[in-house]
Amino acid sequence: MSINLKSINISERKGTVKTPIPRAEVYEQGLKEDAHSGDWHRMISLLGQPSVERFEKQMDRTIGPGEFGENLTVEGIDLNEVAVLDRFTIGEVELEITQIGKTCHGDDCAIFKEVGKCVMPQEGLFARVIRGGTIETGQKMEYHPRDFVVRVLTVSDRVSAGVYKDRSGPRALELVKAAFAAKRYHLRTEYQCVPDEQEAIEAAFTAARNAGEDIVISTGGTGIGPRDITPEALAGVAEKNVPGVIDYIRLTAGARKPNALLSRSACAVGGSTIFYTLPGSVKAVEEYLQEIFKTLDHMVAMLHGIGH
Repeated sequence: MSINLKSINISERKGTVKTPIPRAEVYEQGLKEDAHSGDWHRMISLLGQPSVERFEKQMDRTIGPGEFGENLTVEGIDLNEVAVLDRFTIGEVELEITQIGKTCHGDDCAIFKEVGKCVMPQEGLFARVIRGGTIETGQKMEYHPRDFVVRVLTVSDRVSAGVYKDRSGPRALELVKAAFAAKRYHLRTEYQCVPDEQEAIEAAFTAARNAGEDIVISTGGTGIGPRDITPEALAGVAEKNVPGVIDYIRLTAGARKPNALLSRSACAVGGSTIFYTLPGSVKAVEEYLQEIFKTLDHMVAMLHGIGH
């Protein structure tokens, strides 16, 4: 796949058509002399040529480079396949995708005022600068998709010994895949099972953290029994506790079933990995993940310093 930088476009004001230029300097906050550069997560905007061509057919109108307000017009790839945290390199320059689409400027947008529609709110991408340098029109680009890794870890003596078939772990995997089906991540799931031994659990958590995996969802070992030590294992790996979402789930479930208040489930962050330790029952996994998925995108954004 050959990806090219079709056009570089800048403007002095936001919401206006951008002017194509042959080359540009990319510094730590975006393109030099462009109105969208700054200390935020939307330093540089990108739009794929396939998006432009689809819009041209729909509106029966030729669209020039920069008319949608994009900084970089890219050909050779449909950017609708690109996910947040993916990266592009253009020579020495490296960009990380931070947002997909945006709120339309409406009457403050030049193309919207003219034709009543704009493609950027649905198909535009926004990026921050990882490494600066100089870019030129026609330059080759390289696309670096990033796997978004979710690991499900079943903590159970009986399952790990093969005397009991795991039900909660596979159910968690099903729910993860269903929830991510409509999300723009390159999902990769992993599954493993360990006994209720603190050393084994902590080793699994540590390996996931060291590998930079995005999410670990463990099931089991969150009660108060003599072998329930999953929260203690997490404490040895995590740096920041995030109690709110789990407290809410615990209290909501506890209003219906008081025994749910005895769960010691937790949410925490270690490195760039988000950890959720859930009870071992299938029903609990379903109830917890239903709520966890509501805040997951924002959790990922916060962890990676991406504003919304």
